[in-house]
Amino acid sequence: MSDEFSRIERYFAPLAGAEGLGLKDDAALFRPPVGRELILTVDQMNEGVHFLPNDAPDLVARKLLRRNLSDLAAMGAEPLGYLLTTALPKSVSEDWLRLFAEGLRADQEEFGIKLFGGDSSSSLTQISLTATLIGHVAPAAALRRDGASPGDEIWVTGTIGDAALGLRARRGELQNVPAFLIERSLLPTPRLNLELANVASATIDISDGLVQDLGHICKASGVDAVLYSHLVPASPEAASFGDTMLEARLTDGDDYELLVTVPPEKTGALIAACGTLQITKIGKLERGTGKVEVWDRAGKTLQFSRPGWSHF
Repeated sequence: MSDEFSRIERYFAPLAGAEGLGLKDDAALFRPPVGRELILTVDQMNEGVHFLPNDAPDLVARKLLRRNLSDLAAMGAEPLGYLLTTALPKSVSEDWLRLFAEGLRADQEEFGIKLFGGDSSSSLTQISLTATLIGHVAPAAALRRDGASPGDEIWVTGTIGDAALGLRARRGELQNVPAFLIERSLLPTPRLNLELANVASATIDISDGLVQDLGHICKASGVDAVLYSHLVPASPEAASFGDTMLEARLTDGDDYELLVTVPPEKTGALIAACGTLQITKIGKLERGTGKVEVWDRAGKTLQFSRPGWSHF
């Protein structure tokens, strides 16, 4: 195994943008775009919690970036670059590092971002990874969670629950799961480049579960939500499990789709902004104090064991 500095020189310095100064200085030298506001977000992935020990290193790297890119998408930001922190045990091989760096490079090219710098450290047993993404928006154009109002409609991009079922399959908890669901668990798609600044009243990306993340909007905005479970979009692969996996689909998270609230008069603009991306109305907002109710097709309130994922 190479030492810390040769690792940086071999695997990460080639990924650095000019701001990273070749990863030879103590910090990056970054000049923000003129007249823009910066958006910063940080997320971590720990082996055994956010990814499995046998997951492909390139996919681990890409998911690390995409989780953060999804946060930027939720605030309407354009990504610029990132800082990377790794804590690796001695058991990590050169092949693992090479593939991990290849994954970073692939998504740098796909999303137009560069490595600005970071830190590397050792770990006693398991891999721990952190990425800090930096993006930018026009002044006062950042999308927030606290702008929703009673009467707004609730919409969601894509399909919900694919990654949750894929993860359960990877853990051996579900059998005969289509490969598409496993792929969605390994590699989400951040919904960047949607022009929602003058359309959405509130947005959030769905990382910890649809019900729980909708609750974050409701609490921030001081409203209640009615979520119609039968309207929540499912891929054909997820729909094949029927209602037996409904709670998992709505609460397990890892979708990285966007949850968007809009006034009814702006739904046409929302659909236009999404273009070919699937966008589905799944509920409504009412006066309240932050409560989320999930109704079935008959109008009966559903009770789940938890609203979403929690690390505690």
